[in-house]
Amino acid sequence: MTKDKKLFKFLIIEDNPGDLVIIEDFLREEIEAPVILTAFNYKQAAEILSIQRGFSALLMDLSLPDKEGQALVTSILAITPISCPVIILTGFANIEFSINSITQGILDYLIKNNLTAAALYKSIIYSIERTKNIADIKASEKRYSDLFNLSPQPMWVFDPMTFQFTEVNKAAIDLYGYTEDEFLSMGLWGIFNEIDLVEIKKTITGQQPADGMIKGLHINNTKSKALLEVQIYSNSITINDKDMIAVIAIDVTEKNRIDQQVVKAIIKAQEDERYEIGGELHDNVSQILAMSQLSLGMLKDYVAPAGFIKHEQCREYIMLAIEEIRNLSHRLAPSFLEYSTLEEAFSTLLHSFNMGRSYKIALHFDNAFATSAIPEDLQLNLYRILQEQLKNILKYSHACLIEVDVIIYNNKLKMRIADNGIGFNVNTVKGGIGMANMKRRTELFLGKFNTDSSPGKGCIVVVDIPLIAMAQSSK
Repeated sequence: MTKDKKLFKFLIIEDNPGDLVIIEDFLREEIEAPVILTAFNYKQAAEILSIQRGFSALLMDLSLPDKEGQALVTSILAITPISCPVIILTGFANIEFSINSITQGILDYLIKNNLTAAALYKSIIYSIERTKNIADIKASEKRYSDLFNLSPQPMWVFDPMTFQFTEVNKAAIDLYGYTEDEFLSMGLWGIFNEIDLVEIKKTITGQQPADGMIKGLHINNTKSKALLEVQIYSNSITINDKDMIAVIAIDVTEKNRIDQQVVKAIIKAQEDERYEIGGELHDNVSQILAMSQLSLGMLKDYVAPAGFIKHEQCREYIMLAIEEIRNLSHRLAPSFLEYSTLEEAFSTLLHSFNMGRSYKIALHFDNAFATSAIPEDLQLNLYRILQEQLKNILKYSHACLIEVDVIIYNNKLKMRIADNGIGFNVNTVKGGIGMANMKRRTELFLGKFNTDSSPGKGCIVVVDIPLIAMAQSSK
């Protein structure tokens, strides 16, 4: 029989000389040259373990002169290196005790009467491998724990079945203001609003197209009721054989605030320039044309009959130019914020867009809009988004029907612009500057901008603005 030639070092704790000889013989039967140290009681074993290292396994009887049973198991495990598996060799078959011992960290529980050299060797090899695996798992768990707890980014783990927090790191505690105990006593409902919770549940349960993970920009609440803008990334993770979801929540509140200030400054500069150009057209160029119109009228009596038709054509062209400049100046510098409502401004814009009666247009404003405090800058941006999309419809869609809906629901303002044009593939057609501008104007108010289209199916543009962002904007 071929023996195992690897180096093995054992500590046998056994007070029965006969049993000790049998165990040593079993070891030498399977292993070429085992190094064997012996102890006849717990005290000797403790002394050996305090000065000797590198044991492959520790083989122990359950009944020693100075300790026995559960007390012996607990004491031995406390002084044995975690890299050394402990195997119990006993003459007593106690199922409950054996289970408890293995639960504590004993690697195997063997009955002496049934013991063979092969069975002992197999148990030793199994215990050594299992100890290595346990060590690897613990090392992996420590790496995970260090990455989780020492990460500068807020991280938390929750149960997808109950939405209850199960772990939270220090960065999250610092960001949200809750203690660890407070976090673990609540769930996602403590930091997310009800609408987001409904969407998260749909995502996790597969009720809406997604990969089952929550991600993207969300608004969270802190303990002090402050609002945070967080960019969320998540992934599935298994902890103690249970599926969990780990989340990184990056606080982008300050970054977005600065970005919004930059975007606002850019948009304000654009609006100021538009108002200046619109004012020049209205107050200067229009006046020059009006004076030209008046002068032509004064020359009417001096025009020869042959030139009368040309004279009237000139007057008509000037009138047309005045009307076009008037419309253009109103589009560049809309005055609805001072003199009319957003609904009236939309109606005027759609009317001027449809001067040629080429489209059937339906405009619907929710009654709740009239009683809601909508900031002026948001109204202006909604107006600009509609302007931009109307230009897209005119240039690309070949539509004959346009629907514009502005409603307030679920603490959100929603603007929907739909047409029945030729549509396009949103996955292959890249959006231009106009589309980027609409998206940027929407995100300025923490909103979401979506385009839904396909060839032959028209196009739908949806702008969703949370009411909470409106409140922030009005401050």
